[in-house]
Amino acid sequence: MQHVAILGAGELGGALAHIAARRGTARSVTLIDDAGRVAEGKALDIAQAAPVERFATHIAGTTDLSAAAGAAVVVLADRASGLEWQGDEAVQLLKQIGRSLAGAVAICAGAQQRDVVERAVLDLKMSRVRVFGTAPEALASAARAIVALALNGSPQEISLALLGVPPHHIVIPWEDATAGGLALTRLVDEPTRRRLSARIAALWPPGPHTLAAAAWLALEAMAGRSRRMSSAFVAPDATAGLRARTSALPVRIGRSGIVEVIAPRLTAVERVAFDNATLL
Repeated sequence: MQHVAILGAGELGGALAHIAARRGTARSVTLIDDAGRVAEGKALDIAQAAPVERFATHIAGTTDLSAAAGAAVVVLADRASGLEWQGDEAVQLLKQIGRSLAGAVAICAGAQQRDVVERAVLDLKMSRVRVFGTAPEALASAARAIVALALNGSPQEISLALLGVPPHHIVIPWEDATAGGLALTRLVDEPTRRRLSARIAALWPPGPHTLAAAAWLALEAMAGRSRRMSSAFVAPDATAGLRARTSALPVRIGRSGIVEVIAPRLTAVERVAFDNATLL
C-alpha cells in the first residue's frame, strides 16, 4: 500500500499512525489535523522512533487537507481535541475531499461514526464497499477476551463475530462461534452466554488504542497481508428493497474495500433481535 491519510491527530489517529508505520503497512502515512502543529509534532515523534523500532515508513503531519489526495485509504479518526469526527462535520469533510479520493477507500475508525458511514453512502452516494467502520471489530476483540476468560483459555482460540447496533442492540451468533474448533454452544450454557452478552455490551465504546488496532487490521487486509474476517459497520444495500440501518456485520476486506459480507447462521431469537436492531 502506497499512502494512507489519517484525518485527525487525536489519540486514536496518533496510535493508528504509529502502528501502521511500525508494521510497515503503508509506504507513507500522513496525519492531517487543523489544530496548529499538533499533527506535525506527532508525526515527528513517530519518525524519531524509526531507528529504535526499525521501520522505514515515511510519516508526515500537516494542516493541509489536500495532502489526502492520492491516498489509497483515508481514515476518519479523532481531532487533536479528543473528539471523533461526527455528524454533519464528518460528512462535510468526506464531501470536501471526495473529488480527490478517486478510487480510495474511506475507513471510519471511531466508535461514534456509524451514522457517518450511513450518510456517506445514502447522502454522498459513496459505494457501500468503499466506506465502512471498523469499531465493531474492536468490540469483537474484547468479546473474544471475555469469552476466553470464562473458558480459562486464550483469546486466540476464540472465533466469533458481532452483529447489530452497539451498545444496546448487539447480536452474537453463538451457533457459529467456536473455541479451539469446538462449538461454543457445547462449551458454554445458555445462562452463561446471556451473562457474557451483557458484559460485552457494557464494554462499548472501545478505547482509542483498541479502535486503532481494529482499523490497522483493515489496513493489513487491504495491503494483502491478512485474510482474516472481521466485524464492520456496513451501510444497507439499497437494492435489497428493505429500509435498514447501518449495522455491524462480518465481512472480508480486500484491496478495494469490502469484498464480501458474510451472512452468519442465526437462531430464531437472534434473527428477531437482529431485525429489531437494523430494520426501520
